[in-house]
Amino acid sequence: MMNAARLRIGLTGGIGSGKSAAADFFSLHGAAIIDADVIAHELTAPGGAAMPALVQAFGADIRNDLGALDRAAMRQRVFADPEARRLLESILHPLIGAAMRQAAAERPGDYLVFVVPLLVEHLDRWRPQIDRLCVVDCPPALQLARVQSRSGLATEMIEAIMATQATSAQRLAAADDVLDNSGDLAHLARQVEALHARYLSFAHKN
Repeated sequence: MMNAARLRIGLTGGIGSGKSAAADFFSLHGAAIIDADVIAHELTAPGGAAMPALVQAFGADIRNDLGALDRAAMRQRVFADPEARRLLESILHPLIGAAMRQAAAERPGDYLVFVVPLLVEHLDRWRPQIDRLCVVDCPPALQLARVQSRSGLATEMIEAIMATQATSAQRLAAADDVLDNSGDLAHLARQVEALHARYLSFAHKN
């Protein structure tokens, strides 16, 4: 169980939904942000704790010239081979979970926000570890456009990633709170500010 002394929020959404932007706004209001993607990048950086096991499982060619995980090559590999994806997750997920638990115990903040892209896809595991589930939502076409603008990934690859994730309807059905990110950042910021006030009121009741 992750630090039961503070209110624990799970923040999720599909690729390109705006999870990171929402997390940044929560951070500005004093929340402790623990981002699974940030931790995954640290684990797969040169010398990262996950790299020896990944090299053993997939071979030395999964490293780039700097010794970090070649994320583009690995992305192609796991989308072509479901078994490779399961193997990757079996290596990374326990390490990510341990790092998130450690961060939850150490980081100051009015409440905890766990940013987890595939939270709904692993809801049975996550529900006992959070008090509320917040979903960042926007239309699929907007997700696609945002990812293309920031990453340059091909449309087919983005659609393949989206197809492996929970649908908007599935995420909304699981949500306690929803942030509509179909507008601009100012629109998102106002919603986060309102939710922050609610979360503070919940946290002070604990």
